Amino acid sequence: VQLQASGGGLVQPGDSLRLSCVASGIALDDYVIGWFREAPGKGREGVSCISSTDGSTYYAESAKGRFTISRNNAGKAVSLQMNSLKPDDTAEYYCAVVLLGVASESYCSGYGNRMDYWGKGTQVTVSS
Repeated sequence: VQLQASGGGLVQPGDSLRLSCVASGIALDDYVIGWFREAPGKGREGVSCISSTDGSTYYAESAKGRFTISRNNAGKAVSLQMNSLKPDDTAEYYCAVVLLGVASESYCSGYGNRMDYWGKGTQVTVSS
């Protein structure tokens, strides 16, 4: 399984960014793709997840109302639309996948210990 994340960049507070994650090599149709982030000096935290089966989603409190996760290409391409970005959103963003998982806090929060595969990160920097 390979995950390719892209779309990061340097933006100003209040701006938007759209991150993309393309997954390949997933043999099952039942999985969850999620976004996690890690800022310098902080632990990794879950941001959002989406299920390949029913499109159910999970959002961390910090993402609710500002970020939207969506899927396309039979669920193997996932986007994270991030609006109203804040300096606190500055982090390396990673996409990850768990097979036979659920788009819920138990899978998609915290360090992401339940995720099976990880891609390389894409840096998001929000600064004026």
